[in-house]
Amino acid sequence: MIALGLLSSYGLLVYNNPVPVDSPSFIPVVQRRIVAVIAMIIAATCQSLATVAFQSVTNNRVITPSLLGFEALYTTIQTSAIFLFGATAFIGFSGIGSFLFQVILMVLMCLILYGWLLSGRYGNLQLMLLVGIIIGTGLRSLSTFMRKLLAPSEFDILQARLFGSVNNADPEYFPIVIPIVIIVALLLLLFSRRLNVMSLGKDISSSLGINHQFSVIYTLVLVAILMSISTALVGPLTFFGFLVATMSYQLAPTYDHRYIFPMALATGFLILTGAYFIMNHVFNAQGVVSIIIEIVGGVSFLIIVLRRKTL
Repeated sequence: MIALGLLSSYGLLVYNNPVPVDSPSFIPVVQRRIVAVIAMIIAATCQSLATVAFQSVTNNRVITPSLLGFEALYTTIQTSAIFLFGATAFIGFSGIGSFLFQVILMVLMCLILYGWLLSGRYGNLQLMLLVGIIIGTGLRSLSTFMRKLLAPSEFDILQARLFGSVNNADPEYFPIVIPIVIIVALLLLLFSRRLNVMSLGKDISSSLGINHQFSVIYTLVLVAILMSISTALVGPLTFFGFLVATMSYQLAPTYDHRYIFPMALATGFLILTGAYFIMNHVFNAQGVVSIIIEIVGGVSFLIIVLRRKTL
């Protein structure tokens, strides 16, 4: 899987390069394409590890972290910016400051949600998921209402950001994003043995000496950081993580997260790089890659739900 992902990355960097190899402009073109490949690696790492960890702590292989409303909050932030301040301010709503603002806001929302619903007299993971769905639905409705009031030109500008794409990634963010993603990914990998036990359920993991409540909150905080970074960097990818996790369980049929995590990362990287290479250089359809991934992931979700006949 890693070899195929690297082969697809090499194809993205050098295949169909309009500049000859011996030209001084060849390297700058490759460097521009490297930005997209780095964004794919970051998105694949965040989405794959976050989804697998989330499904393990919830003991459900159908739901995804998107249920907590990350994409809905991102859409609301972007829509509110252009609705309240206009297209000029919206275009200027970029840079490290705006990126960190979006990440911190999404993480804070989830921390408040966890602290309220996973402690005290609540302590109910299913209630947290239900509240997350309700909040996400409300934010999407608010965003839809604001978009209907926008001028056509403003709506077009907004839609460009609401589609998940590695072209949205700004290399200016990489010095901040890459260290955070590496640290969080390592923390999840080091937590693999506890996740193996937690995937057995609350009662069994508690009887085996695991502090279930602390472990759930700890994992969900790491998931929130990864999902917030991915969403703020490349945009919403609702079913991508689900598609990656589902394929990883089939390719690595084991309970051990020490193997599932690397397989999920390699699978996510291959899906992104392979999809972008095929759509860009075979079908010449650069703008529909994320749409195709979402359609395939959504169809896979429906098939699995219908086969299991339950969530």
